[in-house]
Amino acid sequence: MGFLAVFVALVLEQIKPLPRESSLHEALRAYVAWCGRNFDAGRPHHAWVAWCAAVGVPALAVVGIYQLLHWHNALLGLAFDILVLYATLGFRQFSHYFTDIRDALERGDENEVRRLLAEWRHLDTSELPRTEVLRHVIEHALLAAHRHVFGVFFWFVALSALGLGPVGAVLYRLAEFCSRYWGFRQRALDAPVNEALLGLSRRLFALIDHVPARLTAFGFAVVGDFEEAVAGWRRDATLWQHPNEGIILAAAAGAVGVQLGGAAPPGVTPDRRKTFTSGAAPDLAAAEGSTPGAAAQSGHLASVVGLVWRSVVLWLVLVALLTAANVLG
Repeated sequence: MGFLAVFVALVLEQIKPLPRESSLHEALRAYVAWCGRNFDAGRPHHAWVAWCAAVGVPALAVVGIYQLLHWHNALLGLAFDILVLYATLGFRQFSHYFTDIRDALERGDENEVRRLLAEWRHLDTSELPRTEVLRHVIEHALLAAHRHVFGVFFWFVALSALGLGPVGAVLYRLAEFCSRYWGFRQRALDAPVNEALLGLSRRLFALIDHVPARLTAFGFAVVGDFEEAVAGWRRDATLWQHPNEGIILAAAAGAVGVQLGGAAPPGVTPDRRKTFTSGAAPDLAAAEGSTPGAAAQSGHLASVVGLVWRSVVLWLVLVALLTAANVLG
């Protein structure tokens, strides 16, 4: 059932994707903001209350609805799986900007590329050289693919196998959204945020994302240049501030042979500083602040798209085989 739900949801999402600013996204943003306003009074233990209200309550509600539907009719449970996955999993939830940027690059319109990147990631791109712009696009696209596809996929499969339905997809997406939303409010909107709440949401998402990040990196290695991906994973992951992101990007860089990472140049907003800052890595002198490989070029965008799609096929096939073995066994 898990394989069928994921497959149907991906097909539906390709046929009829959610709009860029859907009413569902607006409702989610309003709900998380409401939880922050009503449950976060500034003390450390309030951070737990606000996070549990924003993430835990919807997750428990999804479990309850799924159990009720599945008890009544297994097909209703499957339909609910597909509906939740359609709302939480898919390329088209983040690929609007990536596709527009790739089209602008093909037209040679670098001004439009910079405008789209600035709008997508809230960066000051005015002083970025072309290779750095492309590197930003590749890095953010890889992380977006992980957070909108692979992370959701892995948690859905894991908890669905325990009979909990699509709660894994909801748990992962809400944890990621809360970590990103409260950080965005503090950084871009200059709105006061309880530092305990911001820190807690980031720590909990990093914990939830620990295993999926490594599975995503492993998938990239299998469908790309395996030796270089594994070498990059071991050698270059600490070039990034956050370990989960570093593992994904270092493995992907080795898999397609592109240079990623490096210090942010002048003019870049704190968004990159908080996400892609080079970390202390005394044993990585050979990397010189970035991964080995060719400087980012337009052709690498197609390579990254191919890498992601091959990885999706890999994991779908593995889940299909496990499902078939379970049924036949």
